[in-house]
Amino acid sequence: MIKHYRFLFAALLLSLSCFGQSKKPITNSVYYPTANAWEKRSPESLGLSPLDIQKAIKIAQESESPNPRSMEENHYKTFGKEPFGDGIGPFEDRGDQTGIIIYKGYKIAEWGTPLKCDMTHSVAKSFLSSVVGLAVDQQLISSVNDFVAPYIPPIELFALNPVTKPAEQFKQSELLQPFNTPHNKSITWESMLRQTSDWEGTLWGKPDWADRPDADPKKWLNRTRNVPGTVYEYNDVRVNALALAVTSVFRKPLPQVLKQYIMDPIGASTTWRWTGYRNSWIVLDGQPVQAVSGGGHWGGGMFIHAEDMARFGLLTLRNGKWNNQQLLSESWLKQARTPGTANPEYGYMNFFLNTNRKFLPAAPASAFVHVGNGNNIIYVDQENDLVVILRWINQKGMNETIEAILSAFKK
Repeated sequence: MIKHYRFLFAALLLSLSCFGQSKKPITNSVYYPTANAWEKRSPESLGLSPLDIQKAIKIAQESESPNPRSMEENHYKTFGKEPFGDGIGPFEDRGDQTGIIIYKGYKIAEWGTPLKCDMTHSVAKSFLSSVVGLAVDQQLISSVNDFVAPYIPPIELFALNPVTKPAEQFKQSELLQPFNTPHNKSITWESMLRQTSDWEGTLWGKPDWADRPDADPKKWLNRTRNVPGTVYEYNDVRVNALALAVTSVFRKPLPQVLKQYIMDPIGASTTWRWTGYRNSWIVLDGQPVQAVSGGGHWGGGMFIHAEDMARFGLLTLRNGKWNNQQLLSESWLKQARTPGTANPEYGYMNFFLNTNRKFLPAAPASAFVHVGNGNNIIYVDQENDLVVILRWINQKGMNETIEAILSAFKK
């Protein structure tokens, strides 16, 4: 009888041991949304105050931009007043004031029209600088400190013109050479990315001086050029010159590059579009290719919905990693967030830094923002594992909305 009980006791111990071995260890994995699905969590389930989140949404909705919803009308009331300011790309009427809040990768709130593809204006620059990052990661560009000119051959424009040139165009070049002046030959990729190149010239019918022109017309045509890297000036003509340059480097349309290496891997929709202008076509390897723009200054640019913006924001929050793939190198994104010497509040386009908490006083100094006119923003806060999309919101409302969201962490 004693032996029988000893046998049962040993069997029980063996059973308990096997049960313990079969139990899977609990891991705190980092969440990434899959394509076509984004898991939603309530704020309170993640330790946040739902009342503060609701307060933030209310502030955002009450801070909608007062500008016309017609982007074409808005253009001619603003940038369209500049010299050569006519729109040359498509415009789209915008949707409602919209937002999405992502915490620890989960969607905890959304409002407005988050799946409407709207113009996102200069947020397109962040996609452009990321494509340059891909070229550096793939060693198509050896270093951002290289001069741009040696990478760019003469470019043939694509136009349905008569085969024979008119006599008045005799001896005029039909090739575009955007980095062939003495000044432009001294421009590096780094200075283009930081908007400190002072690139000179006319591209797609827009002279560099016509973008936010100086109040003194005497300076438009004959001023002395600044040494590249020394003076910051936000200028969309120069951004478009960068887009044209990196198109030549990849030898393919930039939307295809972005789709293959970034947007498809992060599960973005099939509805975003990155366009250029009606006259920004070149011949590349025997094919007509549209050079895209870095914003919606004259129409065109990135048309995208808020959820795809949030996916890109989450990629930059996670230092270029998505699941087990390093889509953009961590070193590149560290460079993109490094303050420039000419403007300590600007990294690589369009990484606006919160240096000294100047851009968003309510946010940590380490936060950064992808910013577009409208306002359209992708707020990225690595300290709080937070991404916030805000579209069509005024500047004051931006800061107050972020302040209300961050107050939800303090309860």
